Amino acid sequence: MSSFLKGVDQRTSLAGMNRMELLLFTIRGKQLFGINVFKVREVIRTPEISAVPKSDYRIVGVADIRGQTMPMIDLASALDMEPIPEDEYSKTLTIVTEFNSSVQGFLVHGVDRIVHMRWEDILPPPETLQNVNYLTGITRAQNQIVEIVDVEKVLVEVSGVTNEMSNEFMSTHENITGDESYFVLGADDSAVARNQLANILDKMGIRNKIVNNGKKALEFLEKLADDADIGISEPVSNRLLMVISDIEMPEMDGYTLTSSIRKDERLRDLFVVLNSSLSGGFNDKLTEKVGADSFISKWHPDELAELIVKRIKESREKHQKAS
Repeated sequence: MSSFLKGVDQRTSLAGMNRMELLLFTIRGKQLFGINVFKVREVIRTPEISAVPKSDYRIVGVADIRGQTMPMIDLASALDMEPIPEDEYSKTLTIVTEFNSSVQGFLVHGVDRIVHMRWEDILPPPETLQNVNYLTGITRAQNQIVEIVDVEKVLVEVSGVTNEMSNEFMSTHENITGDESYFVLGADDSAVARNQLANILDKMGIRNKIVNNGKKALEFLEKLADDADIGISEPVSNRLLMVISDIEMPEMDGYTLTSSIRKDERLRDLFVVLNSSLSGGFNDKLTEKVGADSFISKWHPDELAELIVKRIKESREKHQKAS
């Protein structure tokens, strides 16, 4: 089954073109779910699983995959569905994924195929569900509804990753934080990632707006630019400290958002940070290709906060020189 995903690395050219490939799979019944192929290492028959005492109920154990030990997660349990019975593990498949260099396996009942998608064809979940469910997007394939799973939310809950900045960071930067003259725009399709970003910015005393996809972020920026054009506000670059964007999002991905910002002369001077859990060296290459100023891995709140502090210092120095 690993040959099913052979050549994934060659598909990186889709990024930056608002296109992606979606691996379709089933958990129970005929409902199709999806995950971005970029996050998938391979699909294999579920290997022998060894139980782990006192582990999270969603972690059914660990398995040895070619000399690498990784946690095995029952995706059905993680999504509050009926768990896969232990005596059925041998009948399941495992989707091996990688996030921020962390490798884990998700047990599923079946893998369907890979489909080529445009991000504009993937819609966010309904507004009423965005903060309570485990979906980042909904689309159609093979005349069926496909639900794209928020695997980041699953992993954060299972691993217990903190959204908090360290007390050491806060005490070290007390003289930097708390200046409400700064404003940051964020974009992320994952509810848990949006909450983390808002939490960081709120604790730093920085005004912010966090939206759930790149299209909404671009529309917000264009509205600010339109206001500046008619003289009712300052230029956008004077109003925003930075834009922090996820890479993979419904309707418009982070690469396309960045490219659109650079093509608009009213926005092109904005400082843009791409923030993603996607692993792989192609991130650095594409960050440079689309004109982003920095790439930073998700789930490192102190690292992101350090970058924000650096931008504040640069902004202060620029303002002092101008005056």
